[in-house]
Amino acid sequence: MKSRLSIAAGLLLATCLPALAQPSENTLVVAQSVDIESLEPDMLNQASSLNVAMALWGTLLSVTPEGEIVPNFAESYEWNDEGTELSFKIRPGLKCEDGETLDAEDVAYTLNRAADPANGFIGHVPGFTYSSIGFVGARAEGPDVAVLQVKNYSSTVAGMTADILIHCKDSYEKLSVEEAAISPVASGPYKLVEWVRADRVVLTRNDQYTLEEVPFENVIFKVIPESSTRTAELLAGNVDIATNIPPDQSDVVNASGRAKVVSVAGTRRMFAGFNFSGAFDGTPAGEAIKKKEVRQALNMAVDVPTICKQLLGTECERANGLANLGDPNIKPYPYDPAKAEEMLDAAGYPRGEDGVRFTVTMQGPQGRYLNDGQVQQALAQYLSDVGVETTNDLMDMSVFSPMAREHRAGPMFFIGQGGQLWSAIFDMSLFSSWDAPVNTGMWKNEEWEKRWAMLGDRDEVAERKIVDEMLAIHHDDAPWIFLYFQPDFYGVSDRIDWTPRRDEALDIWTARLK
Repeated sequence: MKSRLSIAAGLLLATCLPALAQPSENTLVVAQSVDIESLEPDMLNQASSLNVAMALWGTLLSVTPEGEIVPNFAESYEWNDEGTELSFKIRPGLKCEDGETLDAEDVAYTLNRAADPANGFIGHVPGFTYSSIGFVGARAEGPDVAVLQVKNYSSTVAGMTADILIHCKDSYEKLSVEEAAISPVASGPYKLVEWVRADRVVLTRNDQYTLEEVPFENVIFKVIPESSTRTAELLAGNVDIATNIPPDQSDVVNASGRAKVVSVAGTRRMFAGFNFSGAFDGTPAGEAIKKKEVRQALNMAVDVPTICKQLLGTECERANGLANLGDPNIKPYPYDPAKAEEMLDAAGYPRGEDGVRFTVTMQGPQGRYLNDGQVQQALAQYLSDVGVETTNDLMDMSVFSPMAREHRAGPMFFIGQGGQLWSAIFDMSLFSSWDAPVNTGMWKNEEWEKRWAMLGDRDEVAERKIVDEMLAIHHDDAPWIFLYFQPDFYGVSDRIDWTPRRDEALDIWTARLK
């Protein structure tokens, strides 16, 4: 195996890259609001991390911006008759950055490594994908067929494999978990030059990757938490793509002659969740949120269209559930503060002499989502207006994320969880089990669980009937204050052609110089 770049070598190579102030034709600069969590492919949860990861590692299949599942490292796939095994025909000629051949053995190794409890991985694949699809194991059948074993058939399995980052067995067997987290061996279009925490990740073209043209020789992911600073760097010509541009800065950017703001209707579900883990049992808020009528009332206390218009700079309808491909027959909770007060009274929470029914703390990140701090402050005000005195506890995403994943955030918390356009069940897989890391509030519902166990019918009409029943159960039980699907605003330099996706994935290899 070819030796990996040492930190010293990485720094040396970095000095050869163009200065950030004046990106050359060979360098693309991307500004994100938060740093990556790790360079271990199975410890990643945040979109910012996965955007870097998708440049470093390839996947068996890919999902197009339109929601079509297409080949990538796998040329094709097929189910067995029982619906318990999905076989992937692996494309010949694949290699990792060190020249190691990537075949079915490497795919099986990747799949099993993520699930190995000895590794302690808590990223998106082991924490969400595997619990959602009922992962059992994987094996290689010769050099070109990898078999994924699951408990039962699900229409989501193929699409969910598009999230699994494939890496080479021989390379990673030589690395400890700690070493892998800082010394990745790439299989995708780019490889690592350096990672300077809280500042930048620098990548350069992986010459062993031959599936498609890689237009830029170098890519730099800059960490710029402040939205105003991201905008300023974009206008100065130092950044080519900037995420989460505030909509009120669009006119300035569009008039600059150097960049434009491109808006898309995002797929990320934004909500205020309730923590049912037991961590807040015995507290006034912890006991109150156990009552469905209280949760429904708090939904009615919030004016979501006004939040969208005033704080997000766009018109929006309130989400009627957790799925992008939801049931249009389900009506969103109305904004009706008078009804909310009536329901809170009936639930046993009248206003006290001070006008307060009970107090609650709402925790959440600041600087991760579009105007997230202001949105949380608005939510607190709406709830306080109906007598539920709400205090915001805003923190950095690096602090909040593990709290949410470990079910410690609350008793209320504000978060956004990514969604997809190719499957309602994908979005519903947040609740594949009551203790999954992505089930941040540990919501549990027997009727939901009964129907979850029924999913697996290859008849799409029958499956959709169950899906709609489950969406109605979730909406009625109100484990969230349903908010909106986040609109996304990207700053794009006039020197490149690039179209953002709705699901926040940054396909940087699709960017081209004009």
